[in-house]
Amino acid sequence: MTTTTTADIKPVLNRLRRAQGQLGAVIAAVESGGSCRDVVIQLAAVSSALDKAGFQIISTAMQKCITDPDDTSDPMTMEELQKLFMTLA
Repeated sequence: MTTTTTADIKPVLNRLRRAQGQLGAVIAAVESGGSCRDVVIQLAAVSSALDKAGFQIISTAMQKCITDPDDTSDPMTMEELQKLFMTLA
C-alpha cells in the first residue's frame, strides 16, 4: 500500500481492536460453556469486523492508486488490488 496517513489507519485500527475484543468474548464464551447461539453471534461479529477492516485497507489503497497513479512507492497494480478485494468478497 502507498503512504498511509493517521486518518487512513485510525478507522482500520478501531475495527481491528473491536474484532480483537469480540474474539476475546468468543474465547471466554467457549471456555465457560456459553451457548452455541452466543458463540456463533460473536463469531459473526468478529468475521464482519475483520472483513470491514480488510475492505477499508483495500479501499484506501484503491483511492490512492486512482488519485496518484504515478506513485511508485508500492508497485501494486489495480488488477492486484481487485484480486485482494475479491479474496474478501
